[in-house]
Amino acid sequence: MSLDDTSMAESSNGQTRQFPRAVPRRRGGKFQRKLIPYLFLSPFLLGYLAFLVYPLIYSFSLSLYRKQLIGGTTFIGLANYLKVINDAYFWEGIRNVLIFGVIQIPVMLGLALIFALILDSKPIHQLTIFRLGYFLPFAVPSVVAALMWGYFYGQSFGPIAQVATAMKLQPPVFLTNSGIIPAMANISTWQFTGYNMLIIYAALKTIPTELYEAARVDGASDWQIAWKIRVPLVWPAVVLTMIFSIIGTLQLFNEPNVLTVVAPTVVNLHFTPNVYLYNLAFRNSQFEYSAAMAFTLAIVSGILASLVLFITRRRQVS
Repeated sequence: MSLDDTSMAESSNGQTRQFPRAVPRRRGGKFQRKLIPYLFLSPFLLGYLAFLVYPLIYSFSLSLYRKQLIGGTTFIGLANYLKVINDAYFWEGIRNVLIFGVIQIPVMLGLALIFALILDSKPIHQLTIFRLGYFLPFAVPSVVAALMWGYFYGQSFGPIAQVATAMKLQPPVFLTNSGIIPAMANISTWQFTGYNMLIIYAALKTIPTELYEAARVDGASDWQIAWKIRVPLVWPAVVLTMIFSIIGTLQLFNEPNVLTVVAPTVVNLHFTPNVYLYNLAFRNSQFEYSAAMAFTLAIVSGILASLVLFITRRRQVS
């Protein structure tokens, strides 16, 4: 350290001590420090604004207009939303997805909870193989999964029908008016059980092992530990997966859209709300009305998700 960078001081015992001089701060340094995080976040923020916020604003503005052959595009306010409310096809699709959810969500989350508890138990060896095996169907795209199961369900060309024919049995018919929803529920359960299992399994890993040890000292069995300790402590994660599943159920699209080719007389063009608005937009060019329907579907999803969250929280409090 040079004399230019230090100041001299004499202590009480006569020795000379050196102290570094205070370096003046640069102007604007505090502003730059606040600006740097936003520079790193700017790619995400730009993508968020360009691919989410702007499309939402544009879709909402589009839903307030109506395009006519005579008169062009005119502003009609909330008339499209009133039309959606009175659209019987839209509510028929809502009914179909609600029936789908009542069948599929409890089965899927029940299996996900069971698989998570199995993976969290100590007797399981080669844990990574089991975890990968449960999660692997989620890596299959939804369209591919629907095509694959549509092939399995085929009455004349599917492997199940071929085995039944080889055994001199009547091939089962899966894609009927009464069987189409359970058939689609089976596809979603097969694909998304592993995803929900990982969420619950991650919540199980956060439980302190001291609770298990204390329960075993008190004489609790493995079944009692699972039912009285593990399940209550991971219940918030189960509720989270339930909310995700409800939202995903109301957005059901790939399964009915693909199975329309296999069973065109069973899966119609308004089987689910997303299938209905897709056909309105890209087959009938009713973009304004389909945009209003999309926002109405989002409102219905939010109401149902909030209702389930309110009920589950109320039960926890009571």
